[in-house]
Amino acid sequence: MFMVICSLITTTSFAQKMIPETLWKFGRVSSPKLSPDGSVIVYCIRNYSLEKNKGNTDIYRINTDGTNRMLIAGDSINETDPKWSSDGKHIYYLCNKSGSNQIWKMDADGNNKTQITTYKDDISNYEFSQHEDMLWFTADVQVDKTVKDIYPDLPKATGRIIDNLMYRHWDTWADGTYSHIFIAYLKEGKVIDGSIMDIMKGERFDSPLKPDGDDGQITWLINGKKLAYTCKKLVGKDYAVSTNSDIYVFNVINGSTENISEGMMGYDVNPRFSNDAKSIMWLSMKTNGYEADRNRIYVYNFDTKEKKELTTGFDYSVEKAEWSPDNSKIYFLCGINATDQVFSLDLNSKEKTPIKQLTHDVGDHTDFSIVNNGKEDVMVTSMMSISMPTELYNINLKTGASTQITYTNKDVLSSIKMGKVEKRMIKATDGKDILTWVIYPPDFDASKKYPALLYCQGGPQSTVSQFFSYRWNFQLMAANGYIIVAPNRRGLPSFGEAWNKEISGDWGGQAMNDLLSAIDEVSKEPYVNKDKLGAVGASFGGYSVYWLAGHHNKRFKALIAHDGVFDLQSMYGTTEEIWFPDYDIGGAYWKTPMPESYAKFNPINFVKNWDAPTLIIHNEKDFRVPVEQGMEAFTAAQLQNIPSRFLCFPDENHWVTKPQNSVLWQRIFFDWLDRYLK
Repeated sequence: MFMVICSLITTTSFAQKMIPETLWKFGRVSSPKLSPDGSVIVYCIRNYSLEKNKGNTDIYRINTDGTNRMLIAGDSINETDPKWSSDGKHIYYLCNKSGSNQIWKMDADGNNKTQITTYKDDISNYEFSQHEDMLWFTADVQVDKTVKDIYPDLPKATGRIIDNLMYRHWDTWADGTYSHIFIAYLKEGKVIDGSIMDIMKGERFDSPLKPDGDDGQITWLINGKKLAYTCKKLVGKDYAVSTNSDIYVFNVINGSTENISEGMMGYDVNPRFSNDAKSIMWLSMKTNGYEADRNRIYVYNFDTKEKKELTTGFDYSVEKAEWSPDNSKIYFLCGINATDQVFSLDLNSKEKTPIKQLTHDVGDHTDFSIVNNGKEDVMVTSMMSISMPTELYNINLKTGASTQITYTNKDVLSSIKMGKVEKRMIKATDGKDILTWVIYPPDFDASKKYPALLYCQGGPQSTVSQFFSYRWNFQLMAANGYIIVAPNRRGLPSFGEAWNKEISGDWGGQAMNDLLSAIDEVSKEPYVNKDKLGAVGASFGGYSVYWLAGHHNKRFKALIAHDGVFDLQSMYGTTEEIWFPDYDIGGAYWKTPMPESYAKFNPINFVKNWDAPTLIIHNEKDFRVPVEQGMEAFTAAQLQNIPSRFLCFPDENHWVTKPQNSVLWQRIFFDWLDRYLK
């Protein structure tokens, strides 16, 4: 059983196939914000120069009907994070024109740009109170002493003194700084001298959470008397083994702070005060250490002090959530069946299930903005698909229909050919269905035979959805003459809580069977060359490739593993977020008895079975899966005389983000595949 999904882009007669450089021609749309009257959207586009090897973000505005698109902030520096003033006459934004990232203000048409803050360091996030007489912002603060503080007579010493865990995180070594929240008062649109206050003074904690927390983790009460924020108030080893963040409410009037999610042991993030100031909502995971737990919506009533889950019985994980302007609904994003859709939760509903799926697009809605224009709620979203980068859409909240507003990449898309995308339901070894995307080369001819690639997703709990990736791009892979098989194996979100949990403690089990079931089923097609199959993947996808290398029974003629986990034991001792292997592979290897994953599901134990040519890619600033994992795998392949290559980036982390590095990555990627599969 399968469903064909056709691209909506009309290509010209001279359209060409996508090449790696094409990905850097796309403008990357983000941060949509509706004006208070719902008539205009302000948003960002980031463009890259392959020659200069860097990107630049600008701010645009456009009417919600798609007319009057204007560039309103586009100097040769970054302008980001636009937000409307309460009256809709001005737009605030972050800009580094003065030499550091500061808050600026401009008229709604882009005129009269003025710098609002002159803080001594970079400002990373911000939000004004409703009356715009107060402001919160975040900036890094030095709290811990450095080597130079302790030994001032050794100013050129480079050593790091480490007494606890979390000495590095993601791609950064601990330097004694923490992201703190500051409150400032304004008069006539300017920050009042001496009014800036650090509400976390002296604390060795971050808000928002690092490495990728944003302004969604901090918010004002509508009257400006309270501020809610997300924080994990743990340090060192305690931080490394726990996901227990909480929601804190800071009282601006008396300076007190209250933890309203105390006793809730998983991630608690993204607080949102109701517009009547009576309640606060946030997203909550139940289990400490389980970073892929179901995200639930919780509400706390300030009068009764009662906490209540609003998504009881809902089997999917909530992402971004916002109150409707009249507090009668909560709108949220949620993954379902390998897409990300808009949902609503009716707080006044008498029905057993007050949650309703609004959109049903073959795409991923990644963000939204909601206002009331005086007559009805108005919503815009950003959405992408396998065949289209992110653009903005107007959502009809009555019908769920999505109408495209922006066409940022129309010219680039019209010049290239896209392949057909199929949705297939493939039977797993236990009889369950695996939703699998199959992407065909442009100009596909069923009378020919094509090599095929099994795409192994990372995470391990990360959906193979309708994402448009700027590295693992299915259409680019297909354009190089490959049929792509991308299964939503066991352990991936958007198929219910049970499906998602099945990966934990069973890395080499049913999930690997699902991957093989998918490639085996598609390989039965007469247009697939069974003798030219490859497997590729990153992170847990890289683990999957290493695992399959020892168990594939000669299915694959080429393998590519990027930033993959090769040895569970050395991975446990070198990764930073210990809560992840504690939950997913059973804990430390020195436990008695040793968790069975170390013997049963460790790729290093099966290298004697390797026989397929393997390309290994790893990045030196990847502290999640340290570079030694790739080095070990390459050594194992080389010493067994298995054709192998090691591509290493000293300046990249778990991803490859620099334009020229990315193009090099793609060129080596396809050179390796073509060498063995064509």
